[in-house]
Amino acid sequence: MIAKKDLIDLLVLILGIFGALMAFYQFIKSDIQRFFDLKTNELNKESRASLLPLRLQAHERLIIFVERINPANLLVRLHQQGIGVKELQNLVVDDVKSEFQHNIAQQLYVNSASWNVIRKLKDDTVAMINNAAQGLADHSTGVDLSKKVLQHMASISENPYDLTIDHLKKDIQGLF
Repeated sequence: MIAKKDLIDLLVLILGIFGALMAFYQFIKSDIQRFFDLKTNELNKESRASLLPLRLQAHERLIIFVERINPANLLVRLHQQGIGVKELQNLVVDDVKSEFQHNIAQQLYVNSASWNVIRKLKDDTVAMINNAAQGLADHSTGVDLSKKVLQHMASISENPYDLTIDHLKKDIQGLF
């Protein structure tokens, strides 16, 4: 049998080792925390560095999207000689939707506010084309639709396409 004295000595030894380990832990605790903080910061920097090119490319693609759906560019690009109002309307609306779908993944790399501006601009462009087409007679030509849309754009005090591009540029500047 273990003697009472041996049991007490063992207990004192265990408590001593535990106390020494706790003191050692308290002594190096701040160093361990600082090490993990530095590692976390390093990983965050590496992550940001690898995402920066993707974010810049997304902004670039969205600026191109905005330029492509700008009616001044869109109507010139899609206009065909002798096209009717309904045909041009369908062509323009389909093109805007197709361009948007082509760039939909870019929302992963831009902030929510920028993506909402892009989505609203797309919706407003489609609505503007549809509203302009509704106000024209069925026998109207694509030129009539183009004129009506461009007249509407000229009547707007601030071009929403330019404002959207400015918003995206400010968003890019916030990355640096």
